[in-house]
Amino acid sequence: MIQRSLSDTSPDEGLIEDLPIEDKAVKQLAEGLLSHYLPDLQRSKQALQELTQNQVVLLDTLEQEISKFKECHSMLDINALFTEAKHYHAKLVNIRKEMLMLHEKTSKLKKRALKLQQKRQKEELEREQQREKEFEREKQLTARPAKRT
Repeated sequence: MIQRSLSDTSPDEGLIEDLPIEDKAVKQLAEGLLSHYLPDLQRSKQALQELTQNQVVLLDTLEQEISKFKECHSMLDINALFTEAKHYHAKLVNIRKEMLMLHEKTSKLKKRALKLQQKRQKEELEREQQREKEFEREKQLTARPAKRT
């Protein structure tokens, strides 16, 4: 005979064989067990279904909010681009103003240079004419031998 220690045997071992089981009793026990736990299980099932539906709704809402956030973020990028475009437009306007101002200054300087050149030419012409007059005067003042007749 094999000796078994208490730890080797299961507490349920031998109980089923020792007790006579009736189908009616099993059915009544099962019904009692079901009637006791079924309402709680059905409520839990309903609560889980509601939670699952709420999670789906929350996920959809979250996806919509994420898309709104992305749109808002892209709008910020667009706004930044428009701000940058305004900045560069203002720079272009300033450059154009400066170019027009420089064009006006160069035109004035060209006119002034032309006037100065004309004035110098006129003065040079007047000096040349003055020299010619002086040369003619000296020529007339130069002693000439008188012709003998």
